[in-house]
Amino acid sequence: MWIDYMKRESVFLLSSGIILFFIAVGIITPDLLESVSQSIHAGILDYFSWLYLISAFFFLIFVLGIALSQYGTIKLGYDAERPQYSFFGWIAMLFAAGMGIGLIFWGVSEPLLHFLMPPPFLTSSSPEAASFAMRYVFFHWGIHPWAIYTIVSLSIAYFSFRRGMPALISSCFYPVLGERIYGMPGKLVDVLAVFATVFGTATSLGFGALQIHAGFTHLYGLSSAISVTIGIIVIATALFMASAILGVEKGVQILSKINIIIATILLLFILSLGSTPYILNIFTSTLGGYINNVIDLSLQSYPFAGYEWSRDWTVFYWAWWISWSPFVGLFIARISRGRTIREFVLTVLSVPTLFTFIWFSVFGGSALYLELEQGVDLARVAGEDVSLALFVFLEQYPVSGLLSLIVILLLIVFFVTSADSATVVLGSLTSGGSMIVPMYKKVIWGLSLSTVAIVLLLTGGLDALQMMAITAAFPFMIVMIILCYTLWIGLSQEKDRVEK
Repeated sequence: MWIDYMKRESVFLLSSGIILFFIAVGIITPDLLESVSQSIHAGILDYFSWLYLISAFFFLIFVLGIALSQYGTIKLGYDAERPQYSFFGWIAMLFAAGMGIGLIFWGVSEPLLHFLMPPPFLTSSSPEAASFAMRYVFFHWGIHPWAIYTIVSLSIAYFSFRRGMPALISSCFYPVLGERIYGMPGKLVDVLAVFATVFGTATSLGFGALQIHAGFTHLYGLSSAISVTIGIIVIATALFMASAILGVEKGVQILSKINIIIATILLLFILSLGSTPYILNIFTSTLGGYINNVIDLSLQSYPFAGYEWSRDWTVFYWAWWISWSPFVGLFIARISRGRTIREFVLTVLSVPTLFTFIWFSVFGGSALYLELEQGVDLARVAGEDVSLALFVFLEQYPVSGLLSLIVILLLIVFFVTSADSATVVLGSLTSGGSMIVPMYKKVIWGLSLSTVAIVLLLTGGLDALQMMAITAAFPFMIVMIILCYTLWIGLSQEKDRVEK
C-alpha cells in the first residue's frame, strides 16, 4: 500500500522533501545556506548570464512566430469550445498572477535607482540617466516577461486541452519522451517546475512583505524589526489559505478584479494630480526608444563597461520571470481554455504590457519629475531603502495617508492572489495535473511558500531573495528551451493530422 502511494505521489514526496530539506538547513545553519547559495549564484552569473539574455529574446521571437504562423488559428481546446472567462476577468487574473506585487514594489523605486546608480558610462542623476532608467524599466517589464510566461502556458494549454493530456509541464515533453513522461524523466521535469515555482513565488512574497512592513512603519511608526515582517507573512498566509480553499473561480477572480479596479483608480489619481503633460511625454518618448532599441536591449550585456549593472538587473529580472513561469504559465493555461493560439499570444503579450508601461510612466515618471523639476530628494530614499520610496513619493500628493493605505491594501491583495494561485498550481503539479487538489496539499504548499520566504529573509534579506530567484531559474530555463522544440513538434503533428 505504501509502495503504491510512494509511486503515485512521487513528485509530491520528492519535491516537498527537497523544500523541507532547504527549510531545515536554513533554520539550523543559515550561514551554510547563505554560503552555498552565494557560490551557486556566482557560478551561474559568471558562466551563464549571457544565456539568460539570448533565451529571453529567443522565447519572444518564437511565440510571435507561432502566433503569426498557420498554427495561430488552432484553438486551445476543442474546436467548438468558447472561452470560460470574460475578457476582463481573464486579463485581470493573468495580470494579478503575472506582475502583481512586483509592479507596486518597483513602480517608483526602479526608475529612481537606475537614475541614481546607472552603468559607469552614464553620469549619475543626469537627464541621460533618467532617459536610460525609463527605457530599461520598459524593457524589464515589457513583452519579454510575458513571452517567457507564454512559452510555458501555451505548451501546457495545447498539450492538455487539445491533446487531452494531464496539465503538467512533463506532458509537453511527450513528442520527445513518449510514454516516459509518466516515468522518472517526466517526474523530474515536474519536480524542477515545483522547485522553480516555490522559490520564484517566495521571492515575490518576500518583496511584498518587506514593502507592507515599510508602509506600516512609515505611516504608524511600527517597529522595523524583522519579526514584524515575519508576522505580516503569517497573517497573509492565513488570508491566502482561506482564499485557496474557496477555489479559483470564487477567490482569485474576485480579488483580481477588485485589485485591477483599485490599481486603475490610483493610477488615474496620480496621473491627474501630477504633471500630466510631462508624464505623457515620458510615456511617448520612452515607448519610441524602447521600440527602436528592443533588439539592442535584448542582447546587450555591456561587457566593456556596465557588465555588473546588467547582471544585477537584467539577468535578475529574466531569472525572476523564468522562476515564475511554471506557476504563472500553468495558471494562465488553466484560465485560457477556448481561445485560439493567435488571440492568446497577442493578447497576453500586448494588453498587460501596455498597462505596465502606463503604470511605470505615471509612477516612475512622476517620481523623476519630482526629483528633477521639484527638487524632492526621492532617489536618495530609494537608494537607502528600496521599499520605502513609494510611500515618500505618495507624501507629495493630497490625502497621502489614504493613498498609502490603499497601496498597502493592493499589496496585501496581490500577495493573497499570487500565493493563492501558486498554492493551487503547486497542488496541481504534485497531483498528476488534476484540477481537484486535496486540501492537505494546499495547506502544505501554502505553508512551504511562506516558510521559504521567511528563511530567505532571515538569511540575507533582499539579496538572498534575488540570489535564490536566479539560482532556482537556471535548470528550468533549460527545460523551457526544450519546451520550444517539443511545442513545435506537437503543432507540426497537429497540422499533419488535419491534412490527413
